[in-house]
Amino acid sequence: MILDDLSNSDKYLAIHPGFKMAFNFLREADLAGMKTGRYEIEGQNLFAMTQEYNTKRKEEAFWEAHQRYIDLQYVIQGTELIGYANITHLSQGVYDPTRDFLPLHGEGDFLSLHEGHFVIFMPQDAHMPGVAIDSPAIVKKIVLKIALEWEGDSRSTR
Repeated sequence: MILDDLSNSDKYLAIHPGFKMAFNFLREADLAGMKTGRYEIEGQNLFAMTQEYNTKRKEEAFWEAHQRYIDLQYVIQGTELIGYANITHLSQGVYDPTRDFLPLHGEGDFLSLHEGHFVIFMPQDAHMPGVAIDSPAIVKKIVLKIALEWEGDSRSTR
């Protein structure tokens, strides 16, 4: 897991061939003006989902992880708590390959995610997004899904 400010994004470009395109999208798109929904950027290699929601109590949130995609989550507006745990420290549910969704159960740590900050979750990083800090509040966020196996790149990403 990586948590940082978008101004530092160039420090992470060598980690994955899709990060440059993803961070360029975050810097160049009119994020505040984007409507909620899915945006194709580079086919199945890279796409974005803009979300707007009320944060919720921890008891209403859930742990998740993904096997085919890296999550790069960026807060456009608002602040939320986001949970983190290595998947080996949680009990795993049944992976749904059609949704690239692994439900998990257990306890983890929580960090504040503020406007202008991003967090990167790799497949071993369970996360619980959308948790209220004190009381429910509106958050606008964009989640970029970056294929772990980036098609067209000769480097192995695993």
